[in-house]
Formats: sequence, C-alpha cells, structure tokens
Amino acid sequence: MSALALEELSALTAIYCQPDECAVLAVSETDGIILRIQTSVKGLLDSDILLKLSFHLPVSYPSSLPNISINSEQLTRAQCKDVKERLLEQAKRHLSEPMVHELVLWIQQNIKHIIGQSETSICNEKSTLSRCINTEDGIWTILLHLDHMRAKAKYVKTVEKWTSDLRLTGRLMFMGNMILILLQGDRTGIKEYLILQKTSKVDVDSSGKKCKEKMISVLCETKVQTEHKRFQAFEVKEYSTLDELQKEFEAAGLTELFSEFVPALLK
Repeated sequence: MSALALEELSALTAIYCQPDECAVLAVSETDGIILRIQTSVKGLLDSDILLKLSFHLPVSYPSSLPNISINSEQLTRAQCKDVKERLLEQAKRHLSEPMVHELVLWIQQNIKHIIGQSETSICNEKSTLSRCINTEDGIWTILLHLDHMRAKAKYVKTVEKWTSDLRLTGRLMFMGNMILILLQGDRTGIKEYLILQKTSKVDVDSSGKKCKEKMISVLCETKVQTEHKRFQAFEVKEYSTLDELQKEFEAAGLTELFSEFVPALLK
C-alpha cells in the first residue's frame, strides 16, 4: 500500500468529518483501502440527491484506477451506472495522483448534466430522432391518485413549484379523503414530474420523518384530443361534492376520464 494512499485517506477523513459522511470500511496491506463517502448533491430542478460513493483503492493505487460503486435511492439503476462510468472516465485523467476528493467534487458539479443526459436518452438508440419526436410530440394529460398527504402545506407548495418549473398546467384536487393530480403539458415535462414525484422526499411518515411518495398511482395517461380543453394554469382546488368535481372534468372536456376512473375510487 502506497504512502500516497494512506496520506489521502487521512486527508479524506478530515475533509468529510460530519457523521456518516466518510466511512473507512477496510485497510489491508494485501487488498488496499475501501471507503465510502456520502454526499448530498442537487439534481434536476434542485431536488436533493443523496449519493453513496464507494471507492476500493487497490494496493497499486494511485498507479492504477480505483474501483467505484454508486448507490442512491433517488437515482435509477441506469443513472447510477451512468454516474459510475463518467467517474471512471474522469479518474483516468488523474492516474498516478490522489484523486478521490477530486472525483467527489467533480460529481457534485456535474451530476445535473449526467442525469439530464440519462433522461434524454430514453428513446432507443436504434430509433431515429424523428421517430422519437413523433411519439412524444403534442400535449399530454395525466391523472394521478394520491393516498394521503400528511405534511399537506409543504406537499402542496412542492407540487406547485414542480409544475411551475416544468410548465405544466392542471389541478391538484381535494374532495374529502380523495386527492387527485391532473396535469397537462409536453410528454418530457410530465415524465420529469413523475420522476420527481416518485424519488423526492415530499411527505412525512407517521413518525414525522421525511419520506418519498410510495402510494401514488397513475390512473390514466393520454394525448390531449381536439375535444379536450387546455388548462391555462395550475390551481389547487377543494370540492365539497362529487358533482362539483365532475363539473371540473366536464369543463375540460374530460367527462369520459372522470367516469372511467374517479367514481371507482369511492368504492
């Protein structure tokens, strides 16, 4: 094990000194050093992402590259893979010199770009650009059902921010215990909203601890038809009766959508 690696380890534990920020998992003359660094970064639309970066520094490090693994509850497996590949590319530029801190700084600065590239590659590589545009073009409507909101004020404020940032219109609708989110916008914006909705800690659990939304269901996702009317803004509304809620759907030309999905939620 090189003196450079041991000096770097000492420096890393001093830099990442907050609780759970740096964990030394193993130090061995034969296997090298294994450590994990935990860092919070800002993702798309400034959503919080907790990254767990594990580095295995072999005995020959830094003359050879570290093994890197990425874990995050806020990222998909494909996104974690993309982050890992980009970090390994970056590591090659620092070969023969201590690099862990530089890699952590680099990912903090570039995570948004990497995630953005990952999302835009959603069209299959074998598809042409025109095919991707044709299937995603136009305005879409999506109807979501939420089981509950414990931290209602914070939750509502977050949804309003997301829809504003993504230029989505529609309604957040409350009727008794029923909570519906009806959104309209381009397909990319709706997909990004769903990612945020499912990966961000937007509510709290029964103990008051921040948690991700696990009880959301997509009732319907469809392209806006000619008989549908566009919502001009995103509004939060409360309804006292099912009839009032139905009239909201009817005004938007979404009578069939209401009839097919909403009454069943009351059973």
